[in-house]
Amino acid sequence: MTARGEVVAELRTAPRQETGLRIVRIANFVTPASGGLRTALRELGAGYRAAGHEPVLIVPGEPGKDQAGGASGLGVRDELTDQGRVITLPGPVLPGTGGYRVLADRRRLHHLLRALAPDRLEVSDRTTLRWTGEWARRARVPAVMVSHESVDGVLRTWGVPRPVARAAADRLNSRTAHAYSRVVCTTEWAAAEFTRVGARNVVRAPLGVDLAAWHPGCRSEELRRRCAARASVLMLLCSRLSPEKRPGRALDALAELRRRGVDAALVVAGDGPLRARLEARARAERLPAAFLGHVADRSRLAALQASADLCLAPGPAETFGLAALEALACGTPVVASAASALAGLVGRGGDTALDDGSSFADAVQRVLSRPERPRRDAARRRAEGYGWRPAVEAFLAAHDAHGPTDEPAGAPVPSYPTSPRGGW
Repeated sequence: MTARGEVVAELRTAPRQETGLRIVRIANFVTPASGGLRTALRELGAGYRAAGHEPVLIVPGEPGKDQAGGASGLGVRDELTDQGRVITLPGPVLPGTGGYRVLADRRRLHHLLRALAPDRLEVSDRTTLRWTGEWARRARVPAVMVSHESVDGVLRTWGVPRPVARAAADRLNSRTAHAYSRVVCTTEWAAAEFTRVGARNVVRAPLGVDLAAWHPGCRSEELRRRCAARASVLMLLCSRLSPEKRPGRALDALAELRRRGVDAALVVAGDGPLRARLEARARAERLPAAFLGHVADRSRLAALQASADLCLAPGPAETFGLAALEALACGTPVVASAASALAGLVGRGGDTALDDGSSFADAVQRVLSRPERPRRDAARRRAEGYGWRPAVEAFLAAHDAHGPTDEPAGAPVPSYPTSPRGGW
């Protein structure tokens, strides 16, 4: 039997739950050092389980490792976790992304999907995985695509001219909407590029934040002293260090603030392909910036976010921004790109800026001019409207999936038009 055959035979032995739906989720661009997407997948999976369903997540990983970390001919991991079952298939690294992997073996993934026999399919990659919409249609499996990014926004951050980026995004988004029964967007901002092409199967489902784990009480004065040194203002950038996130704007803002006489320092939590370049720039310009790399410890990350005076979110293509929402939950104001979805999320919990260092410095000073207690209280209040429970309910509603009592997961599901490529 081939390696693929062995994988399928092994997976077919997995028992199904007697109640609930098997919701198979597929995602690319997920690594142990991933940020928002990894968090969203974990929280949604845990929420699906709590509602009585059987979530199965398929992600790419490093080849040649078994469940114990040793060599494996199959390179497959199949684990039971708090977010449900997680199956890791070998996937190559996508060049220039700082370690992101993709599920490139379509035949293996096809066999796996057929063996799992999902009741629902949820896909988080509308580029290399769009073919799964066609598979779901033929298998008569209701399928949704989750839009985690703005295509034209990402293309523009990579230097593609606006008209070309918009035309390419419109083509891709039309095909995506056609391929899946529903497209789930986390904000109105994210949905706009689908409504622009006339897609009628778009569903809104916001993400959330763990309000119990991220709160103002996570603040650590000792940690603040270590990070800020002698600086009176501590700024935090919590982001993947890649071009579409515009991490260089944080250094631009820091340099401008110090030029204006503001005694500010910056701490950067995150990793990515631009890290070495950013560190070299900070050294060359003698900017007080500390680069911590990926912070895996959630309690330490929450302490960092609660201890800063404000958090910077310069990415212009953010469709939601979980790191910024976590900062708000910690009572830390956020200065975000005015071009991103965060402009509508931040509200009185911070401010927005244009895509240049001077504008970000202006916004930082506006935030700091407000009394500390009111500005931190306002940040927490903004986050309190985004718990994970309503997020899970909204995603389950998009799947027409209910809890163990057969009650609808959230508010009544509107009557959405059926996609021409897949049917509910």
